[in-house]
Amino acid sequence: MATIPITKRGAEILKAELHRLKTVDRPWVIGAISEARAQGDLSENAEYDAAKDRQGFIEGRIQEVEGKLSVAQVIDPAALDAGGRVVFGTTVDLEAEESGERVTYQIVGEDEADLKLGLVNISSPIARALIGKEEGDTAIVMAPGGQKAYEIVAVRYV
Repeated sequence: MATIPITKRGAEILKAELHRLKTVDRPWVIGAISEARAQGDLSENAEYDAAKDRQGFIEGRIQEVEGKLSVAQVIDPAALDAGGRVVFGTTVDLEAEESGERVTYQIVGEDEADLKLGLVNISSPIARALIGKEEGDTAIVMAPGGQKAYEIVAVRYV
């Protein structure tokens, strides 16, 4: 199975979620199922059905997170030395050539991406346009609204 890149922070978040699912959510839903069973007739028991559905979701999420962690290639951006090139985990300061607007993005894995926080998915158009570039280069991004050009102002490994 192919490995998936994830930052050290992203791996820690997934591990924390897995711990919560196993130590908090799973025991809670087991208790909810027991409580609903104690109420009698299961065929018309909405609490039982809801608890069983929740249990299915929790168990599925546990399997999903364990699977992702088992194939994860954890990358610590602070330990990278890519010679000034943009690679996975890099934080990049950009300036839009047209408007002069400045933005900062970190290139992260699929599960970590959150554009509001400046975390862009490695497979997104902007990340693909930036990979391999260096400070001072121009990246042309094929956005839904058309082509956009960004100058790479700074490349940081933090």
